Amino acid sequence: MLRKIKKILVPLDGSKNSFHALNQAIYLARQFGATITGLYNIPIFIATGGPKALGPYRAQMIEQGKKFMEKAKTSAAKNGVVFTGKIIRGDVITVDIVDFATRKKFDLIVMSSRGLGGIKELFLGSVANGVVHKSKIPVLVVK
Repeated sequence: MLRKIKKILVPLDGSKNSFHALNQAIYLARQFGATITGLYNIPIFIATGGPKALGPYRAQMIEQGKKFMEKAKTSAAKNGVVFTGKIIRGDVITVDIVDFATRKKFDLIVMSSRGLGGIKELFLGSVANGVVHKSKIPVLVVK
């Protein structure tokens, strides 16, 4: 049975690749009359405490997330698509994305194959790979 696509989730980390995924989601949203929610995840250790030294970093991450969401909202609006940004505090990013998508009953997750990556990805593994394997919701991975 084919699913109707009315709600699309796009995890954003501010990378060029995540905005390429957003552009693909905007295209799909226009085709299906869907809405988009952008998701920015702040690690819970940073978001809720951690050493006091992380205070400025925490504030910076929240501000970055707000800027990413505003940029995404502007891009979606230019294309006639409704966009809502959501900043969450999470522990394991793949689980956080899948849990959020499941709880909020999204029809599709659109994400980039690579985000900020680099050495971080080497240690943590691919977020997209984790989401694809854990999610019961269809996932479109954009290269």
